[in-house]
Amino acid sequence: MLDIIVWVIIIALFIASFAGIIFPIIPSPLVLWVGFLLYHFVINADELTWFFWTAMAVLTVILIVSDVIANSYFVKKYGGSKWGERGAAIAVIVGSFIIPPFGILIIPFITVFLIELMQEKTFEEAAKASFGSLIGFLGGAAAKVVIQLAMMGWFFIVLIF
Repeated sequence: MLDIIVWVIIIALFIASFAGIIFPIIPSPLVLWVGFLLYHFVINADELTWFFWTAMAVLTVILIVSDVIANSYFVKKYGGSKWGERGAAIAVIVGSFIIPPFGILIIPFITVFLIELMQEKTFEEAAKASFGSLIGFLGGAAAKVVIQLAMMGWFFIVLIF
């Protein structure tokens, strides 16, 4: 009976990790790790090898960095300033609480646009940088989905084989 309860919690944690894509305040990597550790310490401490743990650590770093890199890269690529990059990062977090889930798209877009106008960029340049923040967020979100699915898939493959 305990195993069933723990498995329900693990599955719920894995599903909840995807909420971190829409609500960046939820630490998706931590939520995944709680599921892995719960399995390891409650169900079977021998099944997950050092190779699994090392791979999960590497994928966790990539998961965390992917969001920041994608956002910075695209804001910069589309002509945004350092202030625009920073503003986009903060606005994603703030936006997740304002009109969720659309706030994570709208608030960074508006924030970068206004910051770039304050940096004396033209309307077109500011709009282009704002578009970059939107592409950066969507790119980072897509990368997070793929990496999280890979981590979960690896976990289940290890258990099956």
